[in-house]
Amino acid sequence: MSTRKVANVTEALCGVSFSKSTVSELASELDVKVNVFKKRKLEENEYPFVVVDAMVIKVRKNDIVRAMSILIAYGINNDGWREILGLWLGDSESELTWSTLFKDLKLRGLSGVDLVISDNHSGLVKSLRRHFQGAAWQRCQVHFMRNVLDHTSSKNRKETAKELSEQFISKLEKSAKKAVTCFEDGIGDALTILAYPLEYRQR
Repeated sequence: MSTRKVANVTEALCGVSFSKSTVSELASELDVKVNVFKKRKLEENEYPFVVVDAMVIKVRKNDIVRAMSILIAYGINNDGWREILGLWLGDSESELTWSTLFKDLKLRGLSGVDLVISDNHSGLVKSLRRHFQGAAWQRCQVHFMRNVLDHTSSKNRKETAKELSEQFISKLEKSAKKAVTCFEDGIGDALTILAYPLEYRQR
């Protein structure tokens, strides 16, 4: 974010206009705090559940605005509390980029992971299976629903949301073959969580 934009934000939040040097100083202090947060050790708590996701944002780098992926991981502890484990910038959602993230988490002490939740991005899933062997994988239900709806016409979307999987398959297997195939291919992975006790499913 440019110094001018930061100044506009601080003025909107604080009602005071800050000088360019003050904004730069605040940004530098914030960078230090963010780096401390990103490098903190994770051994003190157990996170049996880990959720990972990514989104594309615009970043100014060397005075050029570029599209980059911001990768995020958060853990859910045994009491059901969520905590951001870290944020990373990457060129893409490649297997290599995700592997860098997972290596960093493990070096910082993340262990005892029993279930990882993510979307079905191929590079992400391959990396998960390499770095968290023994952990179950839960396909993100929100992403899965979007994947199915991407193959479903607007006419069928309302019905899709209301019907059980068997009804969905029998009703659309002829008129929406791609949607049904996507649904059948992913429903097992999307329901991994049902093998866990109810208290864990709620978390």
